Amino acid sequence: MGEGERIKTQNHATSTINSGKQSHPLLRGGRRGEKENSYSHGFSSSQIQSLTAICEALIPSFSSDDDDLKNNEIHSSCTLSESLPPLLPEVAELMSQRALPEALKAIKLVLTVLSTRLGTLLLCGLLCLDWRWPFLHKFSEMSLESREKILQRWTRETFLTPLRVVFLLIKVCSFYMFFTRTDENQENSAWKDIGYSIDSRECLTKSDIGRPLEKGVIECIHANDSSLVQSLNEKGIEVTEDQDLNIYKMKCDVVIIGSGCGGGVAAAVLASSGQKVLVIEKGNYFVAGDYSSLEGPSLNQLYLQGGLMTDVDGKLMVLAGSTVGGGSAINWSASIRTPDSVLKEWSINQKLKQFGSSDYQAAMDTVCKRIGVTENCTQEGFQNQVITRGCENLGLKVEKVPRNCSEDHYCGSCGFGCRVGDKKGTDTTWLVDAVAHGAVVLTGCKAEQFMLKDEENGMRRKKCMGVIATVLNQNVTKKLQIEAKVSIAACGSLSTPPLLISSGLTNPNIGSNLHLHPAVLAWGYFPESMSEIEGKNFEGGIITSIHKVVSENLNVHAIIEAPSLGPGTFAALTPWVSRYDMKQRMVRYARTASIFALIRDQSSGQIKKEGRIKYRLNAFDKGNLKIGLRECLRILVAAGAVEVGTYRSDGQRIKCEGITETELVEFLDTVTAPGGPLSKGEQWIIYGTAHQMGSCRMGVTNEEGAVDENAESWEAKDLFVCDGSILPTAVGVNPMITIEATALCISKRIAESLKEENPK
Repeated sequence: MGEGERIKTQNHATSTINSGKQSHPLLRGGRRGEKENSYSHGFSSSQIQSLTAICEALIPSFSSDDDDLKNNEIHSSCTLSESLPPLLPEVAELMSQRALPEALKAIKLVLTVLSTRLGTLLLCGLLCLDWRWPFLHKFSEMSLESREKILQRWTRETFLTPLRVVFLLIKVCSFYMFFTRTDENQENSAWKDIGYSIDSRECLTKSDIGRPLEKGVIECIHANDSSLVQSLNEKGIEVTEDQDLNIYKMKCDVVIIGSGCGGGVAAAVLASSGQKVLVIEKGNYFVAGDYSSLEGPSLNQLYLQGGLMTDVDGKLMVLAGSTVGGGSAINWSASIRTPDSVLKEWSINQKLKQFGSSDYQAAMDTVCKRIGVTENCTQEGFQNQVITRGCENLGLKVEKVPRNCSEDHYCGSCGFGCRVGDKKGTDTTWLVDAVAHGAVVLTGCKAEQFMLKDEENGMRRKKCMGVIATVLNQNVTKKLQIEAKVSIAACGSLSTPPLLISSGLTNPNIGSNLHLHPAVLAWGYFPESMSEIEGKNFEGGIITSIHKVVSENLNVHAIIEAPSLGPGTFAALTPWVSRYDMKQRMVRYARTASIFALIRDQSSGQIKKEGRIKYRLNAFDKGNLKIGLRECLRILVAAGAVEVGTYRSDGQRIKCEGITETELVEFLDTVTAPGGPLSKGEQWIIYGTAHQMGSCRMGVTNEEGAVDENAESWEAKDLFVCDGSILPTAVGVNPMITIEATALCISKRIAESLKEENPK
């Protein structure tokens, strides 16, 4: 058996399903080795001791009586304390991997200070004093009640706001890990207490689906030097070794960085036009039978920075796909066409004529047909029932959301990969078309920089010759030098700009004009005994209904949709007021409906360096978020919630039984769109974003955009961008159809130009 065939066999073996719990090893979960040397977090024993003391004061015990917990009795945390020792190194590891460097330094500094008596006095004040020896306690020696009061004080801290950030990071990571960590049986002891269970359905058509990209995919996670070279040669990519430079050289017609909504479409179009296409993807390849529906390992493997990415101020939780298929593999299926008003704006105001053309309309038709968009939903899940019921009771218009799946697709875990194989991302559509025409998909491989050489081409002073990439598996010891006639950056609005900048491009539009569709959450509790709405918040299609909040002149303030929040994410975002309050919120998790208001932001941010997002909301956008949030709360009340609230840090809420319109209005008047944890206000909030656009926007001149109307770099010939970053502004709706239709138009023009240059 050759090396290439060995990889193929090994890949198939790792994805075979024997039962609902036999998923891909990377998505299976289970506890890591408990040996101390299996961690690389770098926290000292004294820092871990301080972290332990904080987590004991944060996390309630789900086996204790409520009265014990409410009275802060020490013995109420006994069961929790037994589970903390194995949990804490993983919390520390998570912080070391996901926190920004400056935030991690602050965490370690605070933990170190708290491990001393004088340091505790500095950060905690008089609460650390006692009449008994040793009179002055370090944080870990303080009573549970005193530690809890300190954390409550930190959430309201307005002078030393970094303390708030430290509190937030520890709180997010500890609760996230507490509710996502599983044993070898893929179970978590707290799930039963909060009414949660994972989707255990198997792929309904796994025998038909198999591994659709098998013919063209090379999974570098299993490769070494010799097997990689052989696999590439077998798939038509000739490889030569340059020992002096320690690289593998290879050639193709088109190299595409990224396999999501833009890259997947471009690969299909260009491969079917006769070009030899090589797709470079940083993430790994999974199919329906591989998915586990486990929140922790799924976010870790399928999302950028494990689904815990934030902006530099910590006010935005950022979700972006990082796997074969990109965002299309893990999004929530919403398949909404570009609004006519947006197309008019882009074609007239921005002078980008293609968006007003019949070709673009035809492209949207083609995209919707290829990914199987349906218009209706046979059965709605719990949260979408809430939106529908609330809107109907208020006399508001509610619209059904087109989805790229069947009408009876009842899956609440598509954000962790669709395990029934119904959702049609690029990994099961466009990339399959590309592979059928000879394209090769190289996974676990990261592009470092494009190869640019000086050459006058009119306005363009450089010519792109290909890309340098690194295989993330250390068993492959050489870098890859890929020469291509055309190079396409399609790694998303958060990754394409840093790649272009690291390649030497300097257009100021690169990494600027970043739009995020910021969203703000509201919640409502619907006890099963008091509600006609059935189900749990993690069941059913994620987005099947939508309400548009419009002004009197029909301008859209916000759109209201339902999210997918696993217990770890829910706990991480839920405001912490006390251990007792947190327990009450979590035991109601399954019947708590969360809905959000999303805006088409006029604000914009920057992403110049990998992983560092800078973004600030302007007053106009804050106003729209406030309007949308208040409408969310009205909908929840109208749907029959017994209690509603926001995700503001102080736990803002109101009980709804017998509430009058006057009382509701008075409450809504207190609802605003506050700043993030570094703001000066006593209350703060975390916003969310799952859509990123505009960071390499298209423009008719190099002053107005990073790329021209053909999506070619204004600085380098034969270098194109083909993802959401080229969109001129925010779209205002879920952008998958917009990105794919735009990519279809662009890649068709690239294919035509290649044929003109190289007629066969």
